[in-house]
Amino acid sequence: MSVEPHKHCPICGTPIPLNELVCSPDCQKVWDARINQQKKSRYVLLGVIAIFIIVWAIMMFIKFPTF
Repeated sequence: MSVEPHKHCPICGTPIPLNELVCSPDCQKVWDARINQQKKSRYVLLGVIAIFIIVWAIMMFIKFPTF
């Protein structure tokens, strides 16, 4: 009574072979949408960090008049 080596679909939890990523085309669509959303979020975060660094660098090198 042993279970064959397997893993579970990250979308629906269905047992799948070790060499598969998801269990069905429907789950593949959901998986692709999640990956695309993660990429978009990562690019937005990197953009915000880049803008912050640029603004910080400009503020460091501009001499403001003192009163």
